[in-house]
Amino acid sequence: MDISNELRQKAANAIRFLSIDAVNKANSGHPGAPMGMADIAVVLWAEVMKFDPKAPTWQDRDRFILSNGHASMLLYSMLHLSGYEVSIDDIKNFRCLHSITPGHPEYGMTPGVETTTGPLGQGFATGIGMALAERMAKARFNQSGADFQPVDHYIYGICGDGCLMEGISAEAASIAGQHGLGELIYIFDDNKITIDGSTDISFNEDVEKRFLAHGWDVSKVDGHDQAAIKAAVVAAQKVTDKPSLIMARTHIGFGSPNKQDTSGAHGSPLGADEAQLTREKLGWSEEPFSIPSEVYELFAAAAKRGAEAREKWSTDLAQWKGQSDLGAAWTALFETEKVENLSRAVLDVMEENDTAATRALSGKALNAIAQKLPGLVGGSADLAGSNKTQIKGSEYFSQEAPQGRNIHFGVREHAMGAAVNGMALYGGFVPYGATFLTFSDYMRPALRLAALMKIRSLTVFSHESVYLGEDGPTHQSVEHNWALRMIPGLYNWRPADGTETAMAWSYAVQEGSPAPHTLMVTRQGVPSLPRTETFTATDVWKGGYVIRDAEDADITIVATGSEVDVALNAAEQVQANGIKARVVSMPCLDLFLDQTKEYQESVVSSAIPCVSIELGRTQPWAMLTGRDGLNLGVDTFGESAPWKVLRDFYEMVPEKVAEKIQAWFAKK
Repeated sequence: MDISNELRQKAANAIRFLSIDAVNKANSGHPGAPMGMADIAVVLWAEVMKFDPKAPTWQDRDRFILSNGHASMLLYSMLHLSGYEVSIDDIKNFRCLHSITPGHPEYGMTPGVETTTGPLGQGFATGIGMALAERMAKARFNQSGADFQPVDHYIYGICGDGCLMEGISAEAASIAGQHGLGELIYIFDDNKITIDGSTDISFNEDVEKRFLAHGWDVSKVDGHDQAAIKAAVVAAQKVTDKPSLIMARTHIGFGSPNKQDTSGAHGSPLGADEAQLTREKLGWSEEPFSIPSEVYELFAAAAKRGAEAREKWSTDLAQWKGQSDLGAAWTALFETEKVENLSRAVLDVMEENDTAATRALSGKALNAIAQKLPGLVGGSADLAGSNKTQIKGSEYFSQEAPQGRNIHFGVREHAMGAAVNGMALYGGFVPYGATFLTFSDYMRPALRLAALMKIRSLTVFSHESVYLGEDGPTHQSVEHNWALRMIPGLYNWRPADGTETAMAWSYAVQEGSPAPHTLMVTRQGVPSLPRTETFTATDVWKGGYVIRDAEDADITIVATGSEVDVALNAAEQVQANGIKARVVSMPCLDLFLDQTKEYQESVVSSAIPCVSIELGRTQPWAMLTGRDGLNLGVDTFGESAPWKVLRDFYEMVPEKVAEKIQAWFAKK
């Protein structure tokens, strides 16, 4: 459509002044970036992107990611102007308690927000995950020469210098270039200003050469020339074998007489006086929060085109599903909520009395699920053989094999975590990543955002304790299980045997409400455990359950993972000395704490003394065992030695554990 230069500028100024007014009213926020990126936003939302505000999760929509999430008022302005359920009152409530316009965009809170952003670089890497999922979906469903292509959209994003400074962007850009993700188009808001001043003080690298080295298509444009911006985006759409970076030279705080191109426009309100001067300079006579009708009409026209495209796509999809042999596969991936009897199928691959590492048992579970759940995809940070995370019978994803379900993430844990989030956000796919538990440190920002977003994003963490062995304390986890448990809404599993591993996997991929899950699995073998006669496999889904009961128990022993077997044997030994011990397996403390207080009390009674056993930091277990409880574990960094040597060194054998329990109980 033809848009007059006058209307283009009026639309850009509408975005600028919505942002200025909202930040001024909140007396908090970042007005400069929205002011500088307004022309880019007009092009994307009024002329380029395909979206329908009445159906914000339509599968074939274009995705938009604001990676530099501090510029959130740019996105909220676009959502409001484009007809999403973001009212002018919501704009006025920017950064207010319980508003849908928080300080940084939050997925699930604001219609049209595709991902939570704020920690710089996370959005950049999350978009790479969306593009991976898009390429996988396209490989599954689009057929060369067909009249209808069910997957036909782009992943657009805006990123800032802070996103590119963060190391995650290098990891993610490398992945995108490796796989030639041509559906990915990012615009770099090259305003050359940071909070501390000019970017020259800390960031003088050649961004163009860097991204060319990563295998991207790179172009440069004046970020305030809307015609040039559109031409650059259209050109990028035609590059099918490379992701695209459009470097847009912009002016932060555009139009502000005293703050344009200064750090003063970055993270502080302009203030009433400077806002008025900016109005005068840009010729904006509208009252605060007032938008000319022709601007609303401009974006309404774009929304109308999107709605028409969605309606046609929906009609064509229904016809295609009825005629194509791929229709059932589409339904299975994007429209089927649950696979029947999934947990039973996973349990069936676990052999009774099978002694194996839970990483190997996890691999069995993963492959049993993969046969039933077509959306299960993922890979490892160069450790698939150690993590046992390869889907057998499927290729590795590549430019030549985009239908592959396995992904080589390379040694890029930081980007892997965010990319897995992006794949989950895309829809249809249930993605996982994998590495050693100690390297969860690299993934913590992505895990935290996954929990904040409540998305089904999975991670397998193998080699989960000092029993990793000879690699020593740099690789041995002692604090990591508790570090992850401290993230609200992240469910962390440390299964004890095949039954718990199977049920943890089936809960994570389907049975539980959407949430991120981690599975901490062993390097060393563990036995299949005996259980009470009343046990059913679904007890595992309560997070903790009685695995060995004792009438009128004197003590409760709570254990996780490989230490459950130690607890069971120690219980037998202390019982021989007159101490009746109930043993509780706690595969997922986070889930156990979600249960009713009555259930928690029935499993871990506050009326009797309690012991905890876990190969890791002991102090936090006092939340269950109390001030007078006994907590056995490892409170120092590990040692380099074979795991059995370490087992004896840390006295994590039934005889030594029983002796400590007896000595402790004798003092009661």
